[in-house]
Amino acid sequence: MWFCNPSFGQDVPKKVPKPDPLEELKGFTQTYYYSPGHQGRAKSIAVLMESAGKYFQREIEFTPQTTIYILAPQDWKSVAAKPLHDVYGFPHNIDDVRLAIAAEDNDFWRSFLPPVEQLPPPMALQVKKAYGKTDGSYTMMPFFDLLALHEMGHSYTSQAGLKMHRYWMGELFVNIMLHTYIAENQPELLPALETFPNLVIGAGTAEFKFTSLEDFERLYPTLGMGAKNYGWYQCKLHSAAKNIYNAGGDAILKKLWKALQTHQEEMTDKEFANMLKTEVHPSVANVYLTWDKID
Repeated sequence: MWFCNPSFGQDVPKKVPKPDPLEELKGFTQTYYYSPGHQGRAKSIAVLMESAGKYFQREIEFTPQTTIYILAPQDWKSVAAKPLHDVYGFPHNIDDVRLAIAAEDNDFWRSFLPPVEQLPPPMALQVKKAYGKTDGSYTMMPFFDLLALHEMGHSYTSQAGLKMHRYWMGELFVNIMLHTYIAENQPELLPALETFPNLVIGAGTAEFKFTSLEDFERLYPTLGMGAKNYGWYQCKLHSAAKNIYNAGGDAILKKLWKALQTHQEEMTDKEFANMLKTEVHPSVANVYLTWDKID
């Protein structure tokens, strides 16, 4: 979930060959390959991505070249990055051009949703509104569909040559991109975007071995904390992105993009936090300074 496998510096292919038996969705600026039988899902994701692309072009004046795979379970292993071959549903960047997204609901998504009847009534109501289906069951698909924008965000930062300085910033930045786009353009989707992170954070950390930013930095390159523990980190970073947007609006995205594009030098944690505080917004620096207080 939400994993970037950076490959900035490699040549970006103009067109990634279509693997069999995938089909190509025509008529869009980016390249979309999908498993047979999932054209509708592919089109809905493409419409979202293309709309976001126009918005980001206006805001940060950059558009990457990407190839998005919307995959059924039988096609996942042949396309997904090796560390995630056996974790169907974990959206991720294969490199700085190719993105893998699940076409179907799956056990990985469902593993984050506890029995709704056991939740506190206010949270149960939020979950029902955001993820409830007409047959009384639940699906996390409305949330995970939005993560296509998160994954595309990694292509923005890597292809534009931004220096992220820390792994947590690499993930935070694309969550800021995602939250800013939804809040500014499709606020009706905010419940789907916000409820899941609220649910995961609200459940506490008892089942997770790793919760510090130091652990995140150390384990990120190999996903050494495990897929579900990584999902908890991402929920914290989603919540942080929400707090940042609420504190400073869409201006923060542009300021942060410029700062990360400008500052290519190495910085200590203290120097990095000070730069974020003075040149971008205190709320961004607070992700590092007050990590344990994010909710």
